[in-house]
Parts: sequence; C-alpha cells; structure tokens
Amino acid sequence: MDKWFDMLKEAREKRSTREPSPFKTAAQKRYKAQRRRNDVYTTTAGHKNLSTGSPFTTKAKRAGTDKLRFEEVEPESFEKHSVLEPRFWKDDMLNAKINRRFIRIVQDFLEGLDFPDPIAVEDITFTGSLANYNWSKYSDIDLHVVVDFTKIDFNRKLVKKLFDEARMRWNDTHDIMMYGYEVEIYVEDVHEVHRSSGVYSIMNGEWVSKPSPDKVRFDYPTARKKADAIETEVNLISKFAAEKPRAALQSIDRLKAKIRRIRRAGLDSPAAEYSAENIAFKILRREHVIDKINKMKYDAYDEILSIGE
Repeated sequence: MDKWFDMLKEAREKRSTREPSPFKTAAQKRYKAQRRRNDVYTTTAGHKNLSTGSPFTTKAKRAGTDKLRFEEVEPESFEKHSVLEPRFWKDDMLNAKINRRFIRIVQDFLEGLDFPDPIAVEDITFTGSLANYNWSKYSDIDLHVVVDFTKIDFNRKLVKKLFDEARMRWNDTHDIMMYGYEVEIYVEDVHEVHRSSGVYSIMNGEWVSKPSPDKVRFDYPTARKKADAIETEVNLISKFAAEKPRAALQSIDRLKAKIRRIRRAGLDSPAAEYSAENIAFKILRREHVIDKINKMKYDAYDEILSIGE
C-alpha cells in the first residue's frame, strides 16, 4: 500500500504547475472569463495525460486552462492617439529621411524581381495605422507599390499571384526595422480600390487620403468575439489534422476563405479599417493564429504527398 501511495505522490509531483496569468486590467479579465465560458473541452485526463488534472479521473481539461494559447492583445492597443507617430510625421509631412529610405527599399525590391522589362511604378504609398491615429506598438509599416497590372499582362489575377509570391519572399527574407516598426511591402494594382482613411504618397510627398482622429471608432468586444470564434475553429481543426490531413486541408482552405471574406466585408463597410471584422483579423495576426493556420496547411500538404517507410 505504501508503494502505491508513493507512486501516486510521484505522479502528482510530475504534473505541470499552473502558470501565472498575465491579465492585468479589468477588461482583460472579463475577456478571459468569457473565453473560459466559450472554450472547447477536448483534452481527456487520465494516466497518459497527467498535465490535465488528477491522474485517476476522466475529467476533461479546457484548452488553455494552465497554459495560455496566445499572447493576450490589450484592448488599449487599439485606442486612438491625438497625434500621428511623431518620429514619422512633422506638420503632417513624412520625415524626409524615412521618405528617402522607403524609395530605396522599393527600388531594391523591384530590382530583385528580375522581370524581363522594367516595371512602371505609378506611386509608392504609405498606409496603415502608422499613417493614421491608431498606431501602437503592434503596428508595422505598410509600404505599397502601386502598379498597373494590365501593363504587365492582361491576366490580372496571374500578375497579382506573381507579385504576392515575390513580396512574401521579400518580407520573409528581410527584417528591416524603423524605430521598432517592421517594414512590410505590398504590391497594389492601380485599379484596386484601397479603402483606408490614411494614405500618403511617397513619390508626390502629399496625402492621397488624409486621416482624421475624429473618425477613429473601435468596437473591441465584438472584434474579440469574432477572433475567438475563428480561433476555436482553428483549435478544432488542429485536433484531427495529423490523422486526417486531407480533411484538415479542406477545412483550412474553407476557413482561410472565410477569414478573407469577413475582412473584406469589414473593409467595404462604412467603418472600413476600423470595422470589427478588420480589428478581429489584426487580433488573429498579433496572436499568431494566422501563422498557426498557415503552418497547419503546410504540414497537411506535406503529409498528403509523403510516402511512409
């Protein structure tokens, strides 16, 4: 009997300790409590899973009870400022040194594409939260290269795909930071409608669309709910992805299409970039849920095409 109790004691000591919660503000605690109520019970306790609870019960553990599934995004990070980021802007004009650096980056990016003919750039624009009053520590530098896709090929979808692959390779290869903000390059079709209240022309040195702090309105609770709903779907897919990669790949593709559709609906709404749908997308990106989706897709694809020993 003593040996039995010694084994029980040893099993209990091996259980992982509860991590301290990083939630500080009352709002963060409320959001955490809501997620606890909405969470999914999927992990079974027992002899083979001592970290879930008592080794001699079958009580399921809520995903994320002891170890948080993501770094919590503070609601305060979506609050507006009364001024534009002062290290980038002075008297509503972009810092001249930054302006020159942006042009250099775009030139290097285009030279690396190795296209047979020179690419005619219609404009280089700076947009996103750093060109607006909702900048935060999570912001990145959205540098858009505006090109007429039809001058390259009549198939605009094909041209977009080529540019998307090129800019993703560039963004993955380079880690250029300016005052702590990462530079992200995008290639935009001149015929595309860019719905943003803050767009600055690097080539012309003037605002294409000048932002206003009075137009910044956030519905964070709704955005948080939308993001949590997407993350729940991601967690469910991850449970069967390894055993059923084909089904997982189909589910992932549907989920990615859903995310794109929801975000587009938000950007096309009157609230545009301040819509709950777009804020939900930003939450998913900041909490690395988008990265998790992409990794699951790559893993499922590799598993499907692999041949076992």
